[in-house]
Amino acid sequence: MADNYRLNIGSLRSDVQLTLHTHHAARIWMGRPKNEQKPGIIGLSGFCSIINRMTRGATQDDPYSDWWMIQLEDKINESDTALKDIDQRLDDVMANLPPAISISNNLSIQPVRLPLYISNPLGFKAVYLLTSYDEIVRRILLAQHVGLIGRRDMELWIDEGAAVLRKLFGLAQIYRYSGACRDDFAANNAKAEAARKMYERHGEIPQDILEGTRRSTFAPPITRGQPENESPEPFSDDIGDGED
Repeated sequence: MADNYRLNIGSLRSDVQLTLHTHHAARIWMGRPKNEQKPGIIGLSGFCSIINRMTRGATQDDPYSDWWMIQLEDKINESDTALKDIDQRLDDVMANLPPAISISNNLSIQPVRLPLYISNPLGFKAVYLLTSYDEIVRRILLAQHVGLIGRRDMELWIDEGAAVLRKLFGLAQIYRYSGACRDDFAANNAKAEAARKMYERHGEIPQDILEGTRRSTFAPPITRGQPENESPEPFSDDIGDGED
């Protein structure tokens, strides 16, 4: 009897909220729109939009989507290491604080709280990097405030951390949905040739990725079917690599 009874259970949901304490981290989240004087700069929200497109492409068996997911996963790990290096330098600086002085965390009296609607683990991994950067900026500002570093070092370290995230976002911007699946490459047809031409300046796709034997840790299941026609995001041609 139980086999004939189907429960109508909805999908699982949870509320996720991001809290940021610095303007520097908030600008990384939002990015900068294009204007007459400066090109636009992609933010973390735009990065997550690209990741969503990439995930759809990987679901449709596009090997280039898988390739870029692997590269982004590697870049996220590299970025995490780079931010931890800055954090270690801050530990060394703060160790010079006299033992008679104790300082609590410097938190904003009015932090920004953002609801997160992210459907991909790589998007969350990028958010974790942003929270690390937010904490690093707070520590840098505190170290400068109490005289442990000068203003020049403060600015350099803050910019160094921002550049780590900008480079990650820049790698994501290169991605384009190829419109081809692995069956097209096996048949060596026109779709496969067009995909190769689209990515030719980035070199040959590794064979194990092309064959599907190597995928990202966070790659979605493949559902073979008619690929969607993806179009570039509105910011694709308007993004610069300059600083805020």
